[in-house]
Amino acid sequence: MPVPPPSTAAGPGFDLDAAWRLHPQVAVRPERFGALLYHFGTRRLSFLKDPALLAVVRELAGRPDARAACRAAGVPDTALPRYRAALTTLATSHMIVKREESP
Repeated sequence: MPVPPPSTAAGPGFDLDAAWRLHPQVAVRPERFGALLYHFGTRRLSFLKDPALLAVVRELAGRPDARAACRAAGVPDTALPRYRAALTTLATSHMIVKREESP
């Protein structure tokens, strides 16, 4: 039985220095606890239980990379490993995707 290829969206070492954005088929509904993300393509629902993570996700499209989005959202460097793990989960579930740079 062939082994499926690993996901190219994000590996164990999520690239904080890459440009990311919300997937175009994902809707965000802010909540008191953070937000709900719904992917219309996969019909998957994700809960962001941290308002700061919602701030990071909102900053992704307007920043050069995920690290800059974290800084803009007020995430201290000491908390980056936790946010990297959360962003890895969002990328693996295709809630966020790498941004294609224009030539």
